[in-house]
Amino acid sequence: MERWRGRTALVTGASSGIGYSIAEQLAKNGMNVIGCARRAEKIEELAQKCAACTPGKDCSQGGCGEITTVKCDLTNEEEVLQMFQRIEKDFKHVDILVNNAAMLTEDDLMTGETKGWKKTLDLNVLALSICTREALRLMFKDNVDDGHVININSIAGHMNSAPGTSMFDFYIGTKHMVTALTKALNAELRQKKTKIRVTSISPGTVRTEIWDHLENIENKEMSPETQRTMEEIKSIQILEAKDIADSVLYVIGVPPHVNIRELIVAPTEQSMQ
Repeated sequence: MERWRGRTALVTGASSGIGYSIAEQLAKNGMNVIGCARRAEKIEELAQKCAACTPGKDCSQGGCGEITTVKCDLTNEEEVLQMFQRIEKDFKHVDILVNNAAMLTEDDLMTGETKGWKKTLDLNVLALSICTREALRLMFKDNVDDGHVININSIAGHMNSAPGTSMFDFYIGTKHMVTALTKALNAELRQKKTKIRVTSISPGTVRTEIWDHLENIENKEMSPETQRTMEEIKSIQILEAKDIADSVLYVIGVPPHVNIRELIVAPTEQSMQ
């Protein structure tokens, strides 16, 4: 991790859950982190926490990096472009991009509303693609040849609809797109003869706000298959956000000639394939 000290990372969806934990761990390891979200106040709290940390105790011996908050609605392309204009002005470029922001829709394929599909597609696929394009533009401009793009995908991006998950089929479809886009971007970068790396990290069930929401859905709103799936997951030890943050540290910490292109991180007891 020492080679990343003092360099810049952009983490989308950094106000809670996995994104918050990733931003925190990158900063604790000496990176300057730009945290992007619609709810900026949580990232501000993290920035204050890191600023007051004790080197060698709360973070690495060299101390925490700085955390900068950017309020941005990633489904609004104009706001995304403005964010990257600010990044170019204040930071020149980003060395690591973590595309974490995503949403889960409960609009299935047979009865779902177009509005829900569009919001999910805009955030899970288009925002990820726009951020990647703009981050790479800045990397190429400044001749950053060892940058890293990390897409926080999902185990859903590697599975077909399983019993009990039909209400999430459109979400599963967007995550399959993330899997395909990550592979395609790797191919494009190899053709360009750059050493910039791309990784898809696919978590299984993680304790986040999304999981809390699912736990609070009334049983009467679920099919019997969905209820059985939820009960099965509740009976096992699921992942914590820090588990995924640790996976990010592992992926960027390997030598530059190593590219971990796909990493699936699942609870040991989770049966979902």
